[in-house]
Amino acid sequence: MKKGTSFGAPCLLENTLAEMVISAVPSIEMVRFVNSGTEACMGVLRLARAFTCRTKIIKFEGCYHGHADPFLVKAGSGVATLGLPDSPGVPKAATIDTLTAPYNDISAVESLFEEHKGEIAAVILEPVVGNAGFIPPKLEFLAAIRKITKENDALLIFDEVMTGFRLAYGGAQEYFGITPDLTTLGKIIGGGLPVGAYGGRRDIMEMVAPAGPMYQAGTLSGNPLAMTAGIHTLKRLQGQGTYEHLDKITGELTQGILDAGKKTGHAMCGGFIRGMFGFFFADGPVYNFSDAKKSDTEKFGRFYRGMLEEGVYFAPSQFEAGFTSLAHTPEDIQRTIAAAEKVLKQI
Repeated sequence: MKKGTSFGAPCLLENTLAEMVISAVPSIEMVRFVNSGTEACMGVLRLARAFTCRTKIIKFEGCYHGHADPFLVKAGSGVATLGLPDSPGVPKAATIDTLTAPYNDISAVESLFEEHKGEIAAVILEPVVGNAGFIPPKLEFLAAIRKITKENDALLIFDEVMTGFRLAYGGAQEYFGITPDLTTLGKIIGGGLPVGAYGGRRDIMEMVAPAGPMYQAGTLSGNPLAMTAGIHTLKRLQGQGTYEHLDKITGELTQGILDAGKKTGHAMCGGFIRGMFGFFFADGPVYNFSDAKKSDTEKFGRFYRGMLEEGVYFAPSQFEAGFTSLAHTPEDIQRTIAAAEKVLKQI
């Protein structure tokens, strides 16, 4: 902070964090820092359209890519929690080129590509859904999306604002072994300060000004305070046993809560990957947003309030994934499971 918090100009720390991100994330050869996940998704959408000279995009029902107008169609996160179909204030013209499909449904994606041949710029998705609750992809789904985008000269965009550096040091794309063309990042790469980033193949990223004609800029982008926090967070994640620790405690937490639900007579299902988890008050399985909406949200509300009274703070929505961190201890996990069993007996 003594060296300055923002200069409205590039700083050396951007290069340092950029090199760390490029070496970690398989798809990223060049990266541009911004101030939030929303901003990253706005930038990457403009870039995909500029590179392909096409306008239409495919997103998935229940996936949330920030609050920019083109993405607020069947969105997850707060939109899902509040039961809003789409957001007031978004003109039809802003969403006319946004196509939607159910998550984990490759045939629906194939139909959209057939119907809009040569018009689709990109497919954007959360490789693991976190904004409609925790919904992992079916094993063949990501590979099929990768194949169909290549066949149709469309770009594949992974929104890894949630999953980046959380499922693995190289994100979901490292974990699943599927490399997209472009990636958005946020949250973890700023170590708790406002940050976002988008990056990908060099030939695509060279479209971004000043190297190319696609304009995007921001006074606070890549500011030294956020870059410093990001650098130190990523250094910490490189420590030995980081992801093994997350895997262990998240597995114990998820299984403990599901076991408590079974013991107390509640229909519940859920899962986890490394530092990301979720559960639904439903029999399951949950493959997409339609499945997630079958959950008992009133019961979740009672559970959430009961857990608050026990000193445990979950995300206040059935449609939000949960996260563990390196700060959580085995004692924290056991205390949470005991609290869950107590609350589940009462609701």
